[in-house]
Amino acid sequence: MSDKPRKGLDRRDLLKASIATVGAAAALAANAGSVNAQASTTSSAGQASGASQATVYTGDVIQGTKVVSALDVNDLEPGKKHLLYFQGVEMPTGQHWYVSVIVAKGAKPGKRGVLTSGVHGDEMSSIHTVQAVMNQLDPAQMSGTVMAVTDVARPAMESMQRRWPNQGRGIDLIDMNREWPGNENGLTATSRHAGLLFNRLLRPNADFAIDFHTGTTGFEVSAFNIAEMDVPEIKAMVELYPVGQIFDNPTYPSVLHNAFIAVGIPSFCPEIGAARHLDIEMISLFVEGTMNVLRHHGIVAGPMGRTGKDVNVFIGNSAFPILATQGGIVEHLVKLNDKVEPGQKLAIQRNSFGEVVAEYTSGVAGEITGQRSDAMSEPGNPLVFILFHKVAPEGVESYPE
Repeated sequence: MSDKPRKGLDRRDLLKASIATVGAAAALAANAGSVNAQASTTSSAGQASGASQATVYTGDVIQGTKVVSALDVNDLEPGKKHLLYFQGVEMPTGQHWYVSVIVAKGAKPGKRGVLTSGVHGDEMSSIHTVQAVMNQLDPAQMSGTVMAVTDVARPAMESMQRRWPNQGRGIDLIDMNREWPGNENGLTATSRHAGLLFNRLLRPNADFAIDFHTGTTGFEVSAFNIAEMDVPEIKAMVELYPVGQIFDNPTYPSVLHNAFIAVGIPSFCPEIGAARHLDIEMISLFVEGTMNVLRHHGIVAGPMGRTGKDVNVFIGNSAFPILATQGGIVEHLVKLNDKVEPGQKLAIQRNSFGEVVAEYTSGVAGEITGQRSDAMSEPGNPLVFILFHKVAPEGVESYPE
């Protein structure tokens, strides 16, 4: 990981230049007029270059819902909500994985926001958050468009597991949030699915994007946002959430929100508690913050809700991991969001006889942002992540997932 100052300068300047380019391209496309949809295959090279596209209907209808293989929200009727399926990559049987798409197309023109969830198949609160936001929108009163994709990694969601079960040499489990922006001609179905979605659905319809996540199975996290705070367009959005922590760090280059940033689209990643269940109280904070973001961009009207100014936000640029050194049952001595100091005891671990085999202490001053929720652990499992203000030691995992 590069040091923070270099990253901030380079990425911010790149984002500003990209935003200007994308804006100019959008203006030219608008002046050129709309293009009639036709059932033709758009080349992956053309899509990857950011070329404009028309909506392509495949002719299929699933339970009354039309299927598209490419989407331009400008082709949809204003003042309405539209439900569609997007045709993703093929299964081993030759059929397709279909992704659910909700488009709230405002009666008046304006910014286009994209909300995504389900990149990991066990992250239920992220899906519910996006659904709750979309249910609050009245397209007749909107200026602009909000598109939601709630089940990006469909095969992972079918078994409510984090990773995509790829049928390669046996069954491989692939983390789709290491595949973006994908490749329509990639070596795995996961890469191709990511490429199709990014090129033909997500990128062409986004002026800003929010990719919602939760902790993974067996590991819960606090309510926080992952965002690059030195990018003004991103900072302005993230500060509108009434949540207690911000992880100011680029994380991995191949996560979805970074794929958006790389092509000039401001983006960030909310993290909403534990996997596999709905945390209604925590979800409400992210719904409130997302509605604030839509007001910020002029898509919806009305007064702002609570923002970061209404809570004591803790901002850190690294996450210090505490890894299990033994096997056994883990007892946490701190809770999410607790402030900790170096040397403070965080957890103890017992073997089957009830003997204490390990004690774990903090190496930094910061706040607890993630904890293992499965009581048993084998050596090497992350037990705790601490959000703090310094750069993590080289080679140490610094992304609490």
